[in-house]
This record gives sequence, structure tokens and C-alpha cells, in this order.
Amino acid sequence: MFATDREIAIAVVGKERAAMWVQAVIPQLERKGFPRIDPLHDGRPVPLVQRFYDGYFGITTGFHAFAPDGEERLGTWKGDGRKKLKTKWGDPRP
Repeated sequence: MFATDREIAIAVVGKERAAMWVQAVIPQLERKGFPRIDPLHDGRPVPLVQRFYDGYFGITTGFHAFAPDGEERLGTWKGDGRKKLKTKWGDPRP
């Protein structure tokens, strides 16, 4: 339930970039509300880290399920595929 900064960094950006991420990115994220290290457990609470990233990427803003709008017909096209351009002088095509 609690992870070290290095463990979180490996999970987020991988082993190769973990050291840089711990030094450069975590201080910036803490200013934006990234969970602090819990002194009793000597790590950051993983559920709060996940919740932080959900909010950071806008995942918690909510999804709306929409009703289907009709039958899908994937092989058919509507119209002839050409856009009808109009100018102030009328239709450009004869």
C-alpha cells in the first residue's frame, strides 16, 4: 500500500529514467498536490498516487455513457465524398 519514490518512478517512467524522475519531477508534482511521504510507513500511499494521476490526466472528470444512435453500417458511405464549397460568387463547380 506504500511505495518508495524509486518504486513509484519505475512504475511510472521505467527503470532507465527513474533516477531523473525522482530528483526532478517529484518536487514539481508535490507542489501540484502529489501525495507526501507518510513518515510512519516511509513511503507514499499508492492509492492516493493513483488518484492523483487520475485527476492529473483528467480521468476523474467523468465519462458519460450515450445511448446508441442507430445501427452501424461500416461498408456504406454517405454522399459522394466531395465537400460542397460555396463562395460569395456561387457554386465553384459548373
